[in-house]
Formats: sequence, C-alpha cells, structure tokens
Amino acid sequence: MRVVWQSFEGRYSDSPAVMFERWVAERPGDEHLWLAAADQSDTFPAGVDTVPIYTEDCVEALGECDLLIANTHTDVSWAKKPGACYLQTWHGTPLKRVHRDVLWAPPGRLDRLSRDVARWDLLLSPNAESTPRLRRAFAYTGEVIESGYPRNDILSSPDRELVGRRVRRELGIPDGRTVVLYTPTWRDDVVLGDGTGPVELGLRIEELVERLGEDYCVLLRMHSLVGDRWTPVQGDRVRDVSRHPNISELFLAADLMITDYSSTMFDYAVTGRPILFFTYDMEGFRDTVRGFYFDLEEQAPGPLLRTQGELVEAILAVEEVQEKYADAYERFRERYCSLEDGHATERILGRVWGVRPGVPASR
Repeated sequence: MRVVWQSFEGRYSDSPAVMFERWVAERPGDEHLWLAAADQSDTFPAGVDTVPIYTEDCVEALGECDLLIANTHTDVSWAKKPGACYLQTWHGTPLKRVHRDVLWAPPGRLDRLSRDVARWDLLLSPNAESTPRLRRAFAYTGEVIESGYPRNDILSSPDRELVGRRVRRELGIPDGRTVVLYTPTWRDDVVLGDGTGPVELGLRIEELVERLGEDYCVLLRMHSLVGDRWTPVQGDRVRDVSRHPNISELFLAADLMITDYSSTMFDYAVTGRPILFFTYDMEGFRDTVRGFYFDLEEQAPGPLLRTQGELVEAILAVEEVQEKYADAYERFRERYCSLEDGHATERILGRVWGVRPGVPASR
C-alpha cells in the first residue's frame, strides 16, 4: 500500500506522526511519503521519505497513493484515483467555529477548501460533542470514526512522567522550576487579512517572566499559521517551543497551561493539570472574527482572565484556582475527554487497515 501523510501543511507532527510511527512498526512492507514544507525539512526524522508540498511531485504522489492521511485541508489541486481512501483526522475539538460556520473568511477561501472536503472518505472525531459540529461545518456525510486523538495517547501512557522530565532536560529547564506553557490560537483577521504584517502577542512575555520570578519558566508555543510573523522571545526563563514536533510532550513537561480559545484546552485537560484562559479579546473574536460553538465561560475548566495582572495573580495562586474549578474541570473532562484512553491509534489504524479488501485489520 502506498500512503501519503500530511500534517499542518508540511510538518511532521500531530496525530499523523503518531499513526505513522505505529504503522511502520507493525506493517514494514508498505510505502510511505510525507508532504514537507521547505522550512520544515530539517524536522523530519532520518529515513523518512518526503516530497515538497505544493509542487508537481506532490500532485503526482497524491494522485498515485492508495491512502492519504492528513490532519488539515490538503490545499492542493489533485485527482484521487479510483479506490483510494482519504482519512481526515482534523486537529482539535472545536470551540471555535470551523469552515462554513465561521463568521468571517476571505472571499473564495471556503469554496476552495470545500473541494478538499469532497475527497474525504473517513473523518476522525475526538468525542460525541464534536461529531455533529464537524459534520455540519464541513457538510460532510461520510463515515465518522469517533475515537479520541492519536496524538493524545501519550498523555495516558505509563511513561508520561518520564517523558515530561526528559523534555524538561532537553529544553534546559533547571529542576524545581514551575513550567508554564502558553498556547495562543491564531486570529483569522490578522493572519488571513493582509498576510504580511507582524503578529503581536496579546501576552507581554517579558513582563510576565519578570513578575513570576526565578522559580518559573515560560514555554511559548505559537500556532503554525502564524509562522515567522512575530518576534521570538528568548531568555533564561522563557523558551520558544513553536517548532517542537510534539506538542503532547510539551503538555507533559508543563505544570500548567495558559491558552485563550485554542483546542489545546481539550487535549491538556487529559492531564488533569491547571488551565488558565487569557481572554483579553474575547468579545471581538467570539462575536465578529470566528464565533464559538458553546459558551466558554459557562463550561471552562479554569478562570477567564482579561488582564495580565489577573493572569499573574492566578498563576501564583494556581492551587487555589484549581480547587475552585475542580467540579467544572471534571465536567469538562467527562464531556470532551472520555475517549482519550491511550488507545486511539490502535482503534483508528484497525479501522483503516480493514477498510480495503484483502488488508488485515490491526492485531
């Protein structure tokens, strides 16, 4: 079988990377090819075959493959051969409206991406709450695999504490520091508007680090769509981990997470660790730019904080905050994390390996 893999427009990451590693370990006879962005070629493991995305060779590879596995739109003009299968894993439980449900998008963008949706044969949904939202947003009527995310399997692994300690060592974080992971989402009007101007962080990192003091280290994880349109922040107590290939490993290295409207909230909740929400622009983002599927304030497993001062206070008193939101956190996990049991990869590959005649199902 010839399999093509695509993650975040040419990266080696997310659920496709987890599935790929399991696949080659159990079925070494199949052929695999990854679509790779030019600035990401150094992040692919040695021995992994790649082809530059958005090239003629990429179009040819897609047209010849038996199976495409991607975690976002494969925004390439290609013809799927008869009998080929396209598994779309997507990349997060949606709080933010997606595709046809968004409040704003550049002219023509959604119609173009809908041509990719028309090729999907299987769609992965991480939970029952997401399934009808994804179906409606993409106008998708095909098969849905409701199974949790492969990228989150490691969060339930018996080795999760060892992984967290290893990542801290690799990042050069001294023992004893409290690690704060910041995962802001992207703003559609900024990234898709003029497409050239700098992206400003809503959180003033230098000030945050100064207020928290020597006992803290901040990990900054920018969204892949932001790219290089922001000024990296470096220092003894801050790390730019935007190019780290596995965000789930960063979850395990962090003691608490700050986010805004990112789907990382649903993934990080698997760990049971504190989540703080820095929602300085919520009204504009919710009511004009993107829109939400549910009332975040009503369901959030942590406080919605509007100012940096409030955020610092919450970090310094995070144990009290966690106790206050314990019931809300548990309800959130029951609603969105019930399928994140560490076996999503096994379930999904079992379905994929059984989808084609003559291909044995997973053991």
